[in-house]
Amino acid sequence: MAVISAGSAFSMPAGAMRVIGQANPPIGHYEFCKTYTSECTASYKDRGPMTLTEEKWRTLLDVNYTVNSSITPMTDQEIYGVEERWAYPRTVGDCEDFVLLKRKMLMTKGFSPSDLLITVVLQPNGEGHAVLTVRTDRGDFVLDNMRNKVMVWTDTEYTFLKRQASDNPARWVKLQDGRAMAVGAVSK
Repeated sequence: MAVISAGSAFSMPAGAMRVIGQANPPIGHYEFCKTYTSECTASYKDRGPMTLTEEKWRTLLDVNYTVNSSITPMTDQEIYGVEERWAYPRTVGDCEDFVLLKRKMLMTKGFSPSDLLITVVLQPNGEGHAVLTVRTDRGDFVLDNMRNKVMVWTDTEYTFLKRQASDNPARWVKLQDGRAMAVGAVSK
């Protein structure tokens, strides 16, 4: 199996997101990292996207469903009385809280943190949202609190903006959503 990295001469797996540069972390993630410093330390090596086996696929489906069905969606304003706070949910949480719990559960089941990336997207209505991207040799899959189905990112209705870097959980990268049609300019 070939190891694929950002600077590699190998092409990315079909369905992989394209990283196009550095990005600032969301303020909620920055604050989360101040509280949970061990969660934001690069203590692992990125060995490229994981090999997606049938067992790993079942685990992704199970964790997505378990978290989605055990946490009640509520905004940070409703829970904490503040606009934005990233935390591990117990019974209630907003989108990034679902993501944090799914990521943590998958890591305890042996998934590499380099393949479990918190991702910021835009919904069709223009609102921001967070999902968990899982990098695999079969493409990048999305675990979302708004659906129990695990989908390849290109099958979602979201516009992908940025996510954690695969080699450092405290660093963020910009994404190019290659599904959007490029607008060309004509020079005279």
